[in-house]
Amino acid sequence: MLTNGSKIIAKSLKAQGVTVAFGIVGIPVVEVAEAIIAEGIKFIGFRNEQSASYAAGAYGYLTGRPGVCLVVSGPGVVHALPGVVNATANCWPFLLLGGSSDTYQQGMGAFQELDQLALLKRQTKYSARPASLLQIPNVIDNAVRYSIYGRPGPVYVDLPADLIQAETDDDKLTITGPVPNPGKSLADFGEVKRAALLLAQAKMPLVIIGKGAAYARAENAIREFINHSNIPFLPTPMGKGVVPDSHPLCVSAARSKALSDADVVLLLGARLNWILHFGQPPKFSESVKIIQVEIHPEEHHTNRRAEVSLVGNVDLIVGQIKEHIPANCHNARDSPYLGPWFEKVKKNVAATEKKLKDDAFPMSYHRAFWEIKKRLPEKDVVFVSEGANTMDIARSIFDVQEPRRRLDAGTLATMGVGLGFAIAAKICYPDKHVVAIEGDSAFGFSAMELETAIRANTPILIIIINNNGIYHGLDVATYKSTPDNSLPSTALLPDVRYDAIAEAVGGKGYFVRTPDELGRAVEEGLRESYKKSVVINVMIQPGGRKKLDFAWLQTTKTKL
Repeated sequence: MLTNGSKIIAKSLKAQGVTVAFGIVGIPVVEVAEAIIAEGIKFIGFRNEQSASYAAGAYGYLTGRPGVCLVVSGPGVVHALPGVVNATANCWPFLLLGGSSDTYQQGMGAFQELDQLALLKRQTKYSARPASLLQIPNVIDNAVRYSIYGRPGPVYVDLPADLIQAETDDDKLTITGPVPNPGKSLADFGEVKRAALLLAQAKMPLVIIGKGAAYARAENAIREFINHSNIPFLPTPMGKGVVPDSHPLCVSAARSKALSDADVVLLLGARLNWILHFGQPPKFSESVKIIQVEIHPEEHHTNRRAEVSLVGNVDLIVGQIKEHIPANCHNARDSPYLGPWFEKVKKNVAATEKKLKDDAFPMSYHRAFWEIKKRLPEKDVVFVSEGANTMDIARSIFDVQEPRRRLDAGTLATMGVGLGFAIAAKICYPDKHVVAIEGDSAFGFSAMELETAIRANTPILIIIINNNGIYHGLDVATYKSTPDNSLPSTALLPDVRYDAIAEAVGGKGYFVRTPDELGRAVEEGLRESYKKSVVINVMIQPGGRKKLDFAWLQTTKTKL
């Protein structure tokens, strides 16, 4: 019996355990998408390849297996590149399948012709074009393996039109089962003992938990280690929930003090990049000793020399360290060294609570977040957050109690990821509320994916924090009285009715200005979002021409 290339691709994906694929169809991949659907794989067609590729990357992070994105040749592949680059920066498994022009027309100016292999070679861990129909299963198998083994990342498979349509005998095909999950490796025993001794002897030890620990599903081992050792911890934004934010040893509210005071830092699946100020003074102590736990050998000693370098699986290595460190070696809250951290936590929490009760009109970010927070369930929520001020402030207000329940702009600080991430999250967590808290500018990158969410039956609650601008906007009167050529570059059209987009595509929209209106909208929106996507458009203080100020920005000027 004869089978064609599109069916072989679909069967190969099915054999790898793929249950969902994202993308946009067109020549020459329509047949591939139809074959995928025929194999029982759910295909979610997006409105823009960029959002589809972001969804596939997030799906890879949440599941540990590569998210699949199918796009057309040329512009389709180019438009999917942001998701590839984002997956590389965040170390997420992601398989991009790109149609391409017929092999016999290469170099002739074929329809949407582009040297996609050359383009993707430098952006992926693996980039290949099957040489024949019989090679398709092997190439897809290799791609999946490269994507999840070692440091996870994106891979690319090129699918020429003539290969998609060609036929071969079924009995010549060999399609193997799924690539096994990667093996886990322990660290050097001698170095583990050194790490445990350093932590036990430290006066002000700190554990920093990154999203690599969340990806590695190391939450049980890390929770046991924190409870065993009594060492305070600080999660990175997507490391939140590996240990609950409500845990008494969490020092997120005293982040700056903990980082600058710590004399020994145990770095678990986190990188010393801009998010952690490169591990450099003044944010970190000049004399701090770093214990680095990381699967990728080349990442060790980046930006700062580690005192102890533990290469391997976070989950297993944390267990190794626990075996060699005394129980309750740090009575953190009563320690003369660590006690001030928890005093700082109390002081900062109290200061934040005052902001949360701010009665100014229009609402502040803090007041809007407070009205939202007190109505969301403590658990069973997956947060998606993007937008400069929106994401930065929300990070310190919304607690996360479980791992892999917060997705944001990530290592690359990518805007426009919100709805793609939210759709992927709803697929992975169909029984949980997926709440996307977005700035108005960030929402604009992918607003039409609302139609995708409704069509794909992935209901989400989107709360747009609308200040009429990028970072800061103008109120209606100021905007109208300002000549076009004098408007700040950050200004957007004021009072845009983003909620009306939801209504236009079959969702539910709310337009709110006061805390009471917001509270009612959140309560109703949570009930509605079990069955349809909801947009709550929240008008807050525009900010005007305020100077931009973010906690993560370096304030010191460098002389060149």
